[in-house]
Amino acid sequence: MNKPIDDRLLRSADAEAQWRRDYAEQIGTDREVVNRSGIAIQPLYTNRDWDSSRYDEDLGFPGQPPYTRGIYATMHRGRTWTQRQLIGLGTPDDYNARLRTLLAQGANAISLIPCNSVFRGVDMDESHFELLGTCGTVVNTAEHMDRALAGVDLTRTSCAMNDPSPFTLLAFLLAVAKKRGVDWGSITGTSNQSDYLSHYVANHMFFRLALPGARRVLADHIDFCNRFVPKWNPMSVVGQHMQQAGATPAEAMALTLSTAIQVAQDCIDRGMNPDAFLPRFTFFFDISLSFFEEVAKFRAGRRIWARIARERLGAKDPRSWRFKFHGQTSGVDLTRQQPLNNIARVTVQAMAGIFGGLQSLHTDAYDEALSCPTDFGARIAIATQNILREEAHLTDVIDPLGGSFYVETLTDRMEEEILRVMKIVEDAGGMYRAVESGLVQKMIGESARRFQQKVETGEQTVVGVNAYVADEDAGARQPLARPDPAAMRAHLEAFKAFKTQRSQAQVATALAALARAANDPQDNVFAKVVEAAEAGCTHGEICGTLRRELGFGHVQAFV
Repeated sequence: MNKPIDDRLLRSADAEAQWRRDYAEQIGTDREVVNRSGIAIQPLYTNRDWDSSRYDEDLGFPGQPPYTRGIYATMHRGRTWTQRQLIGLGTPDDYNARLRTLLAQGANAISLIPCNSVFRGVDMDESHFELLGTCGTVVNTAEHMDRALAGVDLTRTSCAMNDPSPFTLLAFLLAVAKKRGVDWGSITGTSNQSDYLSHYVANHMFFRLALPGARRVLADHIDFCNRFVPKWNPMSVVGQHMQQAGATPAEAMALTLSTAIQVAQDCIDRGMNPDAFLPRFTFFFDISLSFFEEVAKFRAGRRIWARIARERLGAKDPRSWRFKFHGQTSGVDLTRQQPLNNIARVTVQAMAGIFGGLQSLHTDAYDEALSCPTDFGARIAIATQNILREEAHLTDVIDPLGGSFYVETLTDRMEEEILRVMKIVEDAGGMYRAVESGLVQKMIGESARRFQQKVETGEQTVVGVNAYVADEDAGARQPLARPDPAAMRAHLEAFKAFKTQRSQAQVATALAALARAANDPQDNVFAKVVEAAEAGCTHGEICGTLRRELGFGHVQAFV
């Protein structure tokens, strides 16, 4: 006997058919909608698009596999994200003054952005004076770090160092801690630019050492920190650089996860236990204006990483399965034209990161498209986070978009696209080989070209640039003043005096030991970097020694 058809299903099917007729009649010629990752977006999503019977397998509960809904049971309701503003300007004293202001306004962790001369791996007396301190803080020695962090309790404040290989800023921080009598075991923070692969692909200024040398130094860095600075996160896998260079959100997540696999496997190959180092892996992402796409990107990435850590890398500790990530609102989406519009852009980006389940957040200032943020712009950026947390009540409910037919369908589609890109990388021999061959660079370049074409043709609207152009508020376009030349000159002269007054014998001994370690696979290079920092060696001397021994990081052009 045939089972009667449920009247509710018939009514639902009739209602959907009627909606489709009404939609077609009212919209006329429909437009194709495709998100930045190339996924087609429907006008409506229903229970026919997402099977809620797979709730346990695909979503589960926060703090439990598959972690789609978050890596902690309470998420932001129990502990909100860390407010970590990235700052850097002028001399160490300039940085310290700005730092104290931001901490007083609500920031509860700190980041240090060094001068571009530092990123290039040279000292201030090797750079053009006019450029010093214009994009970050000039920190070349442990004494400079001591001044930058004057008044900061290193046992209570998490510090993020934007510190590419060979991680001299952390070495200076450890030297300061020893000088102050602070146990390294109590220091928390992150080596925020430790991902040499993302630097090679998309951030060439950061790339100081040849690929093989950077690979070796990173593994030594992770090993050293695991043993001697156990609360420090030595590995920050960076998707931000690749997305800002043009990768789609799905590509950025795929390439980031592929990098994490590569670095984890390198550590395992040298005998390290995945449950000893994976809990200290963190991830760093760009958050674009494509709101729902970004939310889905993070939810899908969290789910994929939990499987990778368990099934591929063999981690048994649930802490190793957690996908801890920092989000930064995307500076690429900000515009020099009508810069006050950037406040709205940053707010939307921040909300996407919060709904995506981030652990720490940096909100760009509206004027970052013009210069380093002004004090006024930085205050608004911090206030944006405070408003979203305290006034908008975004932390009341965990994963509030979970269960949305659209969000769950998009999360599944993003996962498929992420896995497709990861398969391309895997077939190329893994992330290291894919970067070495130029495959990743070509992929990102093509995506960047496609997006720029959309902007130029007007298919992608950018308010104030290719649409809704209006007269601008000249007062909103005032960039930050350059560092005080007299203060920077005094900083430079003091640095030169320091170099002549220190023990030249200790410096020579430390640099010789560093050179020997670079050529001895059984020695730990980063341990010798720390010893060199304690001996008074400068940033440029340490980087220069390793460049001579491990090769310079020339980046090949791929066309």
